[in-house]
This record gives sequence, C-alpha cells and structure tokens, in this order.
Amino acid sequence: MNSKKVLGTALAAALVVGAGAFAWRSGLLPVDMGGKPQASTATTPATPGAPSAGAAAPTASSAVAAAPAEEVHETPDSESGLDALIPRQSVGHAAGLDKTPDPLKLGSSAVLVLEPGAAKPLLAKNENAVLPMASVTKLMTGMVLMDQQLPMDETLTITEDDMDRERHSRSRLRVGSVLTRADALQLALMSSENRAAHALARTAPGGVNAFVAAMNRKAKALGMNTTSYSDPTGLSNKNQSTAHDLAALVIAASAYPVLREYSTTPERRIAFGSRVLQYRNSDPLVRNAGWDVQLQKTGYIVEAGHCVVLRTRIAERDLVMVLLDASSNRVRSADAQRIRAWLGGGPDPAVAAARTERKKQAAAAKADKAEKAGKTEKTAAKGTKSSKAEKPEKQAKAGRKTAKPGETRVAKTFDGKSGKQAPKQARRKDTDRAAS
Repeated sequence: MNSKKVLGTALAAALVVGAGAFAWRSGLLPVDMGGKPQASTATTPATPGAPSAGAAAPTASSAVAAAPAEEVHETPDSESGLDALIPRQSVGHAAGLDKTPDPLKLGSSAVLVLEPGAAKPLLAKNENAVLPMASVTKLMTGMVLMDQQLPMDETLTITEDDMDRERHSRSRLRVGSVLTRADALQLALMSSENRAAHALARTAPGGVNAFVAAMNRKAKALGMNTTSYSDPTGLSNKNQSTAHDLAALVIAASAYPVLREYSTTPERRIAFGSRVLQYRNSDPLVRNAGWDVQLQKTGYIVEAGHCVVLRTRIAERDLVMVLLDASSNRVRSADAQRIRAWLGGGPDPAVAAARTERKKQAAAAKADKAEKAGKTEKTAAKGTKSSKAEKPEKQAKAGRKTAKPGETRVAKTFDGKSGKQAPKQARRKDTDRAAS
C-alpha cells in the first residue's frame, strides 16, 4: 500500500512539473530566469548616425559581435500560448468590419492611406472605427519620453513591476537586466519589447500613471480626439484609436529623428553579461529592399488583430499608411504590398524575384522530366529492335540441330530482313554421310 502511495505521489509530481514546463515553453508563463542584475553591452550604437540631443551611443564590442547569440524570434507582438489554446475574435472581426468592401479587396478591417497635408485620403476603409491599437501605442510612448528630455545614457533596471501580468506575454528581457534608456526605447520601437516600454514609463517623473496621463494630453494636443491610452505598452485593449487618429500620430512621430531611426533598425545584438540577444525588427518591410520605410510600428493583441502604421515613400510620393485588424502578419504585409503596387510602386522586388525563381524551377523540373521520359522511350525502342533482330537468329540456331542416325531433318533458313522463316528441304542419309 505504501509503495502505491509513493508511486502515486511521484506520478502527480511528474504531471505538475510537465504541465509547468509546457506552460513555460508555450508562453503561458513569462520567460524569466531572474538572477543577478546584468548590464547590457551593445554591438551597435542605439542611435545610428549622429545621436540626437540627450541620446548616448553605447560603445561597440567586437567580443559581443563574435559571441553566439540567443535569437529573439520574430513573433506577433504580445502573443502567448494562451491565444492559441483559447482563440478569440478581434473587435473589428466581431463587428464584421473585415467584410467591408474596398477596391483593392484588402484583408485589414480599417485602412487609411494619405499624403500629409492633402485634403482627401488616397484610400479609406472604416477609418473612423474605434479599435484597440495594441503596440502601435509605443509611438506615443516614444514621443512623450523624448519630450521629457531625460538623459538617454542613464541606466534602467528591469523589475518585476515591468512583467506582463495581464496577458503573460513572452519576453527575453529578464528581471534584473540593466540597459540604458536609449537601448530600452530602441527595443520597444524596433522589436516591440513590452518590459522595456513599461520600464521607460515607470522610471519617468511621476511613474506610470503620470506618464500615461501625459500620453493622453499629447493625443488631445495632436487632435486625436477619439484616442485613449491606459498603459504605455499597448497590452491593454483599452488603448483605442482610429485609423484617422493614428495617421496623425505617424505624422507627429516622424518629426522625431530618434523615433525614425529606432523604429526602422533592421536588427540589433545586445549582451547582458555573458548572455547575447539578437533582436530583429517586428516589421519585415524594413528589411525589404523594395521599401523605403521612414518610420513604422507594428502591433498585435487578440482584440486588435495584426496592425501596422508607417511612413514611406512610394513612386516619389510621401505617404502615411495605416492598416488595422488584419487576420495575420501575412495578410497585413500582403495588404501593404497590394497598396504599394496600386500606388505605382510596382510589384515588390522580393516577391517578383521569388515568383521568377519558382517559374525557373518549375521549367527546369518539367524539362528534366521530359528528358527522362525521352531517354526511357529511346531505351524501350532499342530494346524492341534488338529483340526483333535476335529472334530469327535464335530460331535459326534452334533449326540447325544434328540429325540422329536414320533420321531425315528439314533444315530451315530465315530471312534476316523480314524475320520470316523460309523452309528448305535438306535430305541427308546416314549412308551418304558415311560415304563422304
């Protein structure tokens, strides 16, 4: 009986450990190992080019550049394993906004494309619908931070207060990590790092509440009258706006050189002690040679869907593009590509190159298949011809058998051209053979 209890206890413990490991790996629990504070070392300056006022560029480290890096995978902002286990609809999809027809048949529920200063937009779809904006919030976080003119080389420490207690989203920025304010801002804008964004607000004068209040004041000053913020990261679905208001946000944020640089950095490698993290931009368009992206910010939570706002140049035109509530990153990017082609930017070079390569591969495979089929037919033809030529010869050999004593044989000859046998009488007697 005691052995059964011990076995039962062991099995229960194993199940608990296994469930915990599954939750941690699936993102249901934050990725956080704790430990001693580890200061960051950047391989590249936080501000490419000439740093703006107040921004300090960390010293590059060749040792960090050569060290193996822990990849921070490009995943939808703030998505966790819980979203996959308990799928829900976005606000826009629940309201049927994705069904609204538009000339380009876009998948995003709300769209606005305009030239700054123009009287009318080039393309609009549900542009006044109030929707959650997710991590697009961080553009306002960046503007308020820069307005406060805090020292950008000052170090911040990630604490448990910066952990996501609402959605338990994943983060590789562990509690205890130490980084400069400049690094934190870049990670927030480039890779949508939520702990970094929260730390920026927490360490600002007055803390998070005062910082969020400043965000709302800034929105009103920009004429974003339907916009409201409740946190500096975008994890809250109470951070809401319209495509119309977010276009104003993009135009205003573009006036900050640091925000333009940080939001469009393709990738960044940072070391925290002996641990090296490789961050990549959450928007694949910044790594696309066919796009001239001057400022961007992606966003995702379940209620908001997949969003992106950007300022770009297409066919020599300065444009603002807002795409809200797409069903996936792929649909969001496809919408942007379709708009680019529609505006005269032509097909995406990367997409066109991939399509050309696929056509070449298909043609090569078809030619190879035809060549193999031709070789098979030739081999079969040779085999048929050879068998026809061999058959008369075999038949002739079969007919040329030695006659037994007292036996009269009929020898047969064959026409090698026609393959038909021609009988020929050949009588040989044993007496004649003996006399000869």
